[in-house]
Amino acid sequence: MTPAAAAAVAVSAEPLGAVIQARIDREIEDLLASLPHPADLSPAERRGVIARYAAVLEGNFIYWMTGAYLAVGSDAARAKIIDNLREEVRDCHPGMMRRFALAAQAAPSDADAQAVYRNLMNVRLFIGRLSAVPTVITMAFFEGFIQRFMPYLADLAARQGSAEMEYTDVHGVCDVTHTQELFNALDAELALVSRMDEREMFEGVELLRMLIQNIVVNN
Repeated sequence: MTPAAAAAVAVSAEPLGAVIQARIDREIEDLLASLPHPADLSPAERRGVIARYAAVLEGNFIYWMTGAYLAVGSDAARAKIIDNLREEVRDCHPGMMRRFALAAQAAPSDADAQAVYRNLMNVRLFIGRLSAVPTVITMAFFEGFIQRFMPYLADLAARQGSAEMEYTDVHGVCDVTHTQELFNALDAELALVSRMDEREMFEGVELLRMLIQNIVVNN
């Protein structure tokens, strides 16, 4: 979070949850605007984006969301998060992700997993702290990003000759609700804590930004 953004959070008269949501929306817009256009990527580069995304999401999203469930202290937040987890498990979203990657000929390799390992481990360790407000902010950012990233991911897959779009179709819709529910969970958690340093609140968002940039541009 930039010093100016932190100051804006500190002095705003709006409810803190609304200020955080607005900040996350801007973070997502900036991140999406930085992505290379799919048409400018080679087939190997498109394959790499999908494969690295799958290497991260398939085996980690449920872990991250479980971490959020374990971290929160309010019944309202737990109820929102458990609904998200139930849908992930019931509808086998990791299997949906795997089918998407296979159809685009982008099954993750050892090299793909290694390419994201350091940034992925940083996010895992952050989630492992089980700090409620920063974790919920991080997951709200990620759900919001995924929802708006789905057309981009689908475009990559289509250019790879794939017609298997269940994963992107489902997450382009369901993550709208998931994102709002996480902001509702955030409001419930903010009511339980004293004021928190802005850098601490947004640490996970910055770690996820670096991981996403690692997925897309492999650096």
